[in-house]
Amino acid sequence: MKRKQSMFPVNGTMTRRSFTAGAAAVTAAIAAPAIVRAPIVRAQGAALKVGVLLPRSGAQAGIGQDCFRGVELANPIFKGIGLPELEIMNADTETNVEVARSRAEKLIADGAQLLVGAFDSGQSSAIAQVAEQKGIPFVINIAAAPPITEQGYKFVFRNFPTAGMILGDAFVNQKEVFAESGVAPKSVVFLHVNDTFGTAMKNGVGAMMPRFNMPYEIKETISYDPTARDLSVEVSKAKATGADALLVVSRLNDAILLTRELVKQRWSPMGVLSMGPGWYEDQYLKTLDKLGDGPLSFVPWYDPNKKLSKQLEAALGQKYPGINLNTNHIYTFEALLVAADAYKRAKSADPKALADAIRATNITENVSTGPGISFNAKGQNDKLKNSAIQNRGGKLVTVAPKGSTNAKVQWPMVAYDKRR
Repeated sequence: MKRKQSMFPVNGTMTRRSFTAGAAAVTAAIAAPAIVRAPIVRAQGAALKVGVLLPRSGAQAGIGQDCFRGVELANPIFKGIGLPELEIMNADTETNVEVARSRAEKLIADGAQLLVGAFDSGQSSAIAQVAEQKGIPFVINIAAAPPITEQGYKFVFRNFPTAGMILGDAFVNQKEVFAESGVAPKSVVFLHVNDTFGTAMKNGVGAMMPRFNMPYEIKETISYDPTARDLSVEVSKAKATGADALLVVSRLNDAILLTRELVKQRWSPMGVLSMGPGWYEDQYLKTLDKLGDGPLSFVPWYDPNKKLSKQLEAALGQKYPGINLNTNHIYTFEALLVAADAYKRAKSADPKALADAIRATNITENVSTGPGISFNAKGQNDKLKNSAIQNRGGKLVTVAPKGSTNAKVQWPMVAYDKRR
């Protein structure tokens, strides 16, 4: 249905979620060693060895670092709710599909008994192939490309919505927002990154939008490279359509670039409707300050009213003051929650026993929006629900769906030239 680099979920060379203004600086600051064992405090008995693969360097370094915060918070919370500890083995995918593949193989050779990762669909697809070949369970934290769970894999599990699920909930939640505010756009211009995730979302929009009887038409679809350093032409082209609002699938860096261009070109659309990461990231909010207020993101999120959500949010606030809980933390944490829960029930690190236990998962005390965590025959949690969140004064509030909110939507958003 991200601070960082949510949401959603992806390609190979620079894929699932690359989000920007000082990408080089961020990358250098966050890069980590290729494979590092995270320090742990051992409890009685052997801990399950979990290889966590994330893009800790390269274009998605910021997102990988953000996802890892969810890893850091997991063991202390698990201890409090009676789950076994996990021994974390860290691997940097370097935002590269082939590196992700080789790191997965190395982790397994080094003794990893279960894999988690990798934020990006392209990298996750490569890891899934390795995991299936080696017979090692792989729990995907974030990656939305539908084909990953359509391969007949027996050791691959995804507790994250597919692009189609994200889109379906996005349309439903958009209509809820429009109904509550009493204002709906009649036209939008659709801008999207041209990576694996962005392309999957673009295809999904064309296929699914007619089913939802949306109040707007798409004036034009504009794709762009998520590594672009100048999006002035794209924004100028979008502005020329005369559309009421922007429908976007972005990453962090390009979301920042797009916003700056909207301000520079003095265009204040009714609002920004994002169906992916970028616009809700902490780095976006901090970089743009008041200019970052207003965008709505329709993404995989958390239910702020759930008990475990409050625990996770409190733990994040204590360890990382000023960081907003987001998609990256939530779904990385839940991937490890799935691993710990399965290990406790299987009472074994045997790959087949673990995979069987994951297949029987039924976690109702969780964080993400929806009834809980379980997997269908394809290894997909198909009961997940997404949320609508809005940037508000440097914070993120949840405005849909009903029953999982903590604020009312502000729509249309305040024009850029009216902000002080």
